Order: sequence, then structure tokens, then C-alpha cells
Amino acid sequence: MTLLPPAYCWIDEVRPLPRMVAEARRLYGTIETPGPADNPVILDWAREAGLSKSYSSDAVPWCGLFMALIARRAGKAATAKPLWARSWSRFGMASPAAALGDVLVFSRAKGGGHVGLYVGEDETAFHVLGGNQADAVSITRIAKSRCIAIRRPIYQVQPVSVAPVQLAASGAMSVNEA
Repeated sequence: MTLLPPAYCWIDEVRPLPRMVAEARRLYGTIETPGPADNPVILDWAREAGLSKSYSSDAVPWCGLFMALIARRAGKAATAKPLWARSWSRFGMASPAAALGDVLVFSRAKGGGHVGLYVGEDETAFHVLGGNQADAVSITRIAKSRCIAIRRPIYQVQPVSVAPVQLAASGAMSVNEA
């Protein structure tokens, strides 16, 4: 398993870790293949998630594919049209404040959206574990002002770790997750 940056190593110590975060963590560090070739691992995700007819190249934005895969592995139903980031604004149930493992949906300057998992926040940004962030499964800071939906997975028993996480503001703010 790829090591997390030092500011996020605490994630590996959380017990119980929300299942979607645990599934996403296992995939941390997966990268898109540059150029016309595709990472076969990402294409395998499309097959596993039942989306291979709609998804055939890692050059296509894959944040929604990543979320569909980890939701499936965690035993959660994905949204209709899971490849569309904004469709995740109907996932699970609405939450007034973000907590570990919540699904965050963001607007993008030129339309469309981005989706990932909350792993923390600082004063101005959410820290998001997601796919297709700098062409990888990574953790990045995204401005809170861009967040259009906070959605909590529906749990039979909600893990005690599902709580807000305050972090230091470090690293650049993402402006285009691709």
C-alpha cells in the first residue's frame, strides 16, 4: 500500500475507519497513464463497477468511477449516472456539516463537477481523498466555497470515527481536479 503524506498518516490509525474511506485508502497512489495509453487498473475498475460500456479510457474524468467502485466495495449503492460527479449530490443522505467519510460534491469553474471523500478540513478548504486529482488517487485541498453537496453514506451503525476532522492548512489549493 502506498504511504500517505505525513499530514494524513493518522488515517491509517483510525479504527473503525468508514468503509468507503478504507476502500479508497487501499487505492491511494493509483495513477492515470499519461498519453493515449490507459492504466488497465482503472479500466478494471469500470468493469468491476459495471460501467465498462460507459467508461473506456482513463483520459475521461474518472472521479465518479472511483466513487462508484469504492461505494460498491463498501456495500453501498452508487447513484444513477455515477460517472457524472454532480449525480453524487443524491447519494446517501444530506448532512449539514462534513465528517470523515462523507461524500463531497464540488462545482468546477468551466462547468461539470468533482466528487471525493472528506478526510478533514481547515479554515478555507476541505481535504478530499478522491480519484482523478492530479491524475491520481490522492488527497487534495479544495475550497469550501466550491462545495455544492455534503452527503453521508447510510450506515446500519454509524462508525464513531464519522466526525469532523480539523487539519492544518498545508499544500496548494486545487483549482481543477483532472
